[in-house]
Amino acid sequence: MSAFNYQQALDYIYSFIDYEGTYKPQYNTANYDLRRVAVLLERLGNPHQAAKSVHVAGTKGKGSTSAMVASVLTTSGYVTGLYTSPHLHKVNERIRVDGQDIADEELVDLVELLKPDIEAVHQRATYGRLTTFELLTVLAFTYFGQKEADFQVLEVGMGGRLDATNVISPSVCIITAISFDHVAALGKTLSQIAAEKAGIIKPGSIVISSPQPAEAARIIEKTCLNYNVPMLRVGSDIRWQSKGFDMDKQWFTVDGISGSYELSIPLLGTHQLDNAAAAVAALELLSQQGYSISRESIAAGLGGVVWPGRLQVLRRQPLIVADGAHNPESARGLKQSLVKYFGLSAELTKEAVSNSVPKYPGGSVLIIGASSGKDIAGIVAELHSLFDSVIVTSSRHPRAMAPSLIESEFTRYGIEVVTADDVAVALSLALSMNRDFICIAGSLFLVGEAIERVNMPYTE
Repeated sequence: MSAFNYQQALDYIYSFIDYEGTYKPQYNTANYDLRRVAVLLERLGNPHQAAKSVHVAGTKGKGSTSAMVASVLTTSGYVTGLYTSPHLHKVNERIRVDGQDIADEELVDLVELLKPDIEAVHQRATYGRLTTFELLTVLAFTYFGQKEADFQVLEVGMGGRLDATNVISPSVCIITAISFDHVAALGKTLSQIAAEKAGIIKPGSIVISSPQPAEAARIIEKTCLNYNVPMLRVGSDIRWQSKGFDMDKQWFTVDGISGSYELSIPLLGTHQLDNAAAAVAALELLSQQGYSISRESIAAGLGGVVWPGRLQVLRRQPLIVADGAHNPESARGLKQSLVKYFGLSAELTKEAVSNSVPKYPGGSVLIIGASSGKDIAGIVAELHSLFDSVIVTSSRHPRAMAPSLIESEFTRYGIEVVTADDVAVALSLALSMNRDFICIAGSLFLVGEAIERVNMPYTE
């Protein structure tokens, strides 16, 4: 009989240093040291070396891109592990094989199996004490090894250079769009942030970069030159063209390094087309390395990708859209997408909107909450002009920002807000306003709770 039940296993995982649940300290080798992860993995037989790896870093889009690559690899017949963070509802979501979350009992068994080695490394603390994220990363590697995964697709948690996932030797590295986030940990300039992200680049890999600000692009290019690593760029080496959209998906073409593709994805947002193009390029490179990844499996895998909480339609009447926009750049992308894909307040921007996109004469409301340490002033600056009403709330997460801090930013623009105690109250209040459009944004934790409350991904 197991010494743990599921809750006890979770309690054990979160009994370690959990920087996700608090402000992160300075991002340095005193707090993040890959050697302790390497020591633990060596005791376990180095399970991280068993599968071919695709490593994905960036500020935004890295989770979506990881999910796309993994979906196609599974569709191609390969056993594929996917490791992402954070989770929306349950920690099991972070560790998946062929689209299935690790089961509760499997997680319990893993914790019980690894505990003696974890305790030995943690208590010795030669390179500092283990963190919750490092433990989860090792659990993922071990689980993928148990499942005899052919591939593992790994999303960087934060940064890249010192991230626990950076113990692998990847076949392909993808660096998605870089912008300002986690500045206290990663640096106050795009060059500093890009240097941390480019820390995943290693000799023997190939790099694919999404469109980047010039400052970040120079750092990535320099790193590739230093390691003599080939680099492909979305926007020049790989191009895409939009072919239309509805509320469920968008259609597009990609001109890749091996040919052209007619594709669709059930994810909205122009940024997702950059992500999809990067995923296609990564898959083409793997195909060139001898793996069987057909054009048909690329189309089917992208068409069936599941990645909730990103510009996701939760309900049609009224229209409720949720998006985990958690920094100014992602908030700007959300604003552009709400205009382009949903026709919200088009007159407030210069962007033309198709006459076929619905309008909202009944008005719109924003439900917003954020995590502590986020640039809420920048987020509010992007979103404040789009909505008739604003409801400020907070998630259950311990890092949730106090609603009063968010309210004060809207006050700068002369906007009166309503404060709700939690997400459930905020949604009830928004529905009682009889508005045609409700948007939930600011934090993935908030979005996860909203999805739980609405209780279904789509309602006709």
